[in-house]
Amino acid sequence: MGAIQELELQLNELLEKKFEERVQGGDAVEPRDWMPENYRKHLVRQISQHAHSEVIGMQPEGNWITRAPSLRAKQILLAKIQDEGGHGLYLYSAAETLGISRDEMIAQLHSGKAKYSNIFNYPALTWADIGAIGWLVDGAAIVNQVSLQRTSYGPYSRAMVRICKEESFHQRQGYEIMAQMMKGTADQKEMAQDAMNRWWWPALMMFGPHDTESPHAGDAFRWKIKRHTNDELRQKFIDKTVQQAEVIGLTVPDPDLKWNEAAGHYDHGEINWEEFRNVINGDGPCNKQRLDHHKKVHAEGEWVRVAAAAYHAKKANKN
Repeated sequence: MGAIQELELQLNELLEKKFEERVQGGDAVEPRDWMPENYRKHLVRQISQHAHSEVIGMQPEGNWITRAPSLRAKQILLAKIQDEGGHGLYLYSAAETLGISRDEMIAQLHSGKAKYSNIFNYPALTWADIGAIGWLVDGAAIVNQVSLQRTSYGPYSRAMVRICKEESFHQRQGYEIMAQMMKGTADQKEMAQDAMNRWWWPALMMFGPHDTESPHAGDAFRWKIKRHTNDELRQKFIDKTVQQAEVIGLTVPDPDLKWNEAAGHYDHGEINWEEFRNVINGDGPCNKQRLDHHKKVHAEGEWVRVAAAAYHAKKANKN
């Protein structure tokens, strides 16, 4: 090894040591700060996946805008879907501060290199599904995202603060739908319970597999990108949501669910991780539909991006 290479190696080791000390001390990492390449790559993967999930997640709810049961319900759903698009924008913008372009992130999504949350590959069959998505899916997202408000990367942390405030509205909207249906006719109650049965387990899968099975978990905790394990977050969601279900008369579809007095939380049945892996790998009920729709809309909107780029180029030339 030459003298220059040896000096570069020593400098890199020193920078990594200083970086670790900063992160362990609770300092936020900002875009212009030095960071290890693996830290940057981890964040790009995580934040872009989060952004893709927000945008893809607009699809199952968007199908119900014209079929909402009242004008009020339609207005609330429209506001919710608009929020999800905004969340995607915040997160794409946060990822761009790490040196990746929006176009590159979209290309990775379309090629299958980048993933989005498995939950959005399930169909929304009835209006009760919209309630279940808001209550269970967004409720699970809140549990995870509240933790991310303290993540070590500044732009990601700050984006999560605003996103969590809006997600809490989404969770209340979904719970209200389910509560209203459980006060309705026998058919409406059956519809709500059916939605609960179909969305409960996918919602638990949203937190991901046990951290011992993830090759990235160690770095995520070391760099304080992540502060709680998947199982800890999943347990917190279960303990909160089971009580909410009991209040409105819904049954959690888990015969093994029971309160553990000694542990102070609910024990639950085994999750079907084979189903989780199948959906993640493209074999869910709506994987192809969701991605094909995104590709189609992205292609149809190309003229808007071209026009916007031309406008900004012309404006820059004038200045």
